Amino acid sequence: MELTLLGTGAPAGLPRPDCPCAACASALGADARAATSVLVDGALLLDLTPGAAFAAARAGRSLGGVRQVLLSHPHHGPAVEVPAGVPQPGRVPDGRELALLTGHRVRAVALDAPGTGYAVTGPDGQRLLYLPPGGAPAGLEGPAESYAMVLLDVVGRPDALARLREVGAVGPTTDVVAVHLDHDVPPGAESRRRLAAAGARAVPDGTTLEVGAYEDVPDVPRRTLVLGGARSGKSVEAERRLESFPEVLYVATGGSRNGDTEWAARVSAHQDRRPGSWRTVETCDLVPLLKDDGPPLLVDCLSLWLTDAMDSVGAWDDAEWADGGERALRGRVRALTDAVRETRRTVVAVSNEVGSGIVPATASGRRYRDELGRLNAAFAQECEQVLLVVAGQAVVLRG
Repeated sequence: MELTLLGTGAPAGLPRPDCPCAACASALGADARAATSVLVDGALLLDLTPGAAFAAARAGRSLGGVRQVLLSHPHHGPAVEVPAGVPQPGRVPDGRELALLTGHRVRAVALDAPGTGYAVTGPDGQRLLYLPPGGAPAGLEGPAESYAMVLLDVVGRPDALARLREVGAVGPTTDVVAVHLDHDVPPGAESRRRLAAAGARAVPDGTTLEVGAYEDVPDVPRRTLVLGGARSGKSVEAERRLESFPEVLYVATGGSRNGDTEWAARVSAHQDRRPGSWRTVETCDLVPLLKDDGPPLLVDCLSLWLTDAMDSVGAWDDAEWADGGERALRGRVRALTDAVRETRRTVVAVSNEVGSGIVPATASGRRYRDELGRLNAAFAQECEQVLLVVAGQAVVLRG
């Protein structure tokens, strides 16, 4: 089964008309995208958009052989003109299946938002799932047979991808292609980076793909360290990297700090951002978690883990530090980094980057700064990807 992406953008396109934002201003060339429309084997058109016939011609395709046009979501604005010879578009009721004379079977998938998803099985038996913008499947039950290719709004609805992974509809070899791309993420390198973190990719308008053919599916890094200063956006970046995966275990190393209302407000803000399917555990005992099998870990953060470790070895007292405290801390850090090296779990860890700030006025402050720098360096050495977040912008240091 072969499909041509006549457009890969949001319904308004990218750049949006008359939008002055930075993302729209930089959406040029291959990063400019028409509204998403998919031509399957020249016979089935998913979503009729303005200029579809011209888009097909630019891609070396024709709409002359189209036998069925299906709409996946409500279209706003003026009615779209149906090209001559193309059937009138329609919708398939949720749960119903449509059989085409071309040998394609199309089943309508119910969503949790207005619109319809379409599961297409080609004459060759290959399976494709297409979801509209802002939509995720409703009522999924597992285990499910995995699709060879999935087209969906990865940026806008990462939880849709998480749901599909949870039931097995998206497996390790599924080619996840992002469509309905909007101006929420700067196009180009930043968009590719975010999609790769979710195991997805984007292609330019006019690209033809073969469903079931081997593709170099982006590998999600097994271990990632996200560094940044205070309020840099490092925790948001770390959470974003796992929001398309189900059953994430959020490891909070800061504790509850009873009586500290400001800290409680910080914790609450973090909790409100997380998907409801994530679980939270408050602990600094990271080594057993890293050695166990299980869902991905998000550790926030190593800075507070180090504070706890330095407390336990008496690092703030010069005499205790010299009399075995430093050696004990080195052992704890080595045990942690060894566990990171050997873990089979996906791990995203957050830590503060404090080495670029003001030199602390106290010896204990300088000791903490130095030890955190050493910890960050040792942890980063064991990670496939390391990011530094500055003013909400992630700079890739490794991977």
